[in-house]
Amino acid sequence: MIVIPQHLYARLVANGQAPDGTDHVPVIKFFDPAGAATWLITEVSPTEPDALFGLCDLGQGFPELGYVSLTELKSVKNRLGIPLERDLFFSARYPLSVYAEAARRAERITENDTDLAEAAKVLGQEASPDADPPATA
Repeated sequence: MIVIPQHLYARLVANGQAPDGTDHVPVIKFFDPAGAATWLITEVSPTEPDALFGLCDLGQGFPELGYVSLTELKSVKNRLGIPLERDLFFSARYPLSVYAEAARRAERITENDTDLAEAAKVLGQEASPDADPPATA
């Protein structure tokens, strides 16, 4: 089941209140534990607290930026009846534009260091200085 800790929700709200066009570092990753669907979420709409913005990949080869309903994500169950999960070890290192470019090239959301570094180079981006260090399991 999807649960967003208060400190992460507060970051999503703060990002949603930033000026339009701000390229935020993803805050949360949701995924289907038995499939390829993945969401990297950067913010919540300041006018609609159920609307999350981020990079959405339903596992069909066409990741895209857009809004998704938190209520809908909480209700999704995969073919095995398992709900979506929040990746407890996810730690973004780049702004969303880099993840989107890497996903466009890979036709799926990727966290591969080489893919992200290549996408960052193409976009002239660097790893975010305020990003959390990579989690260790």
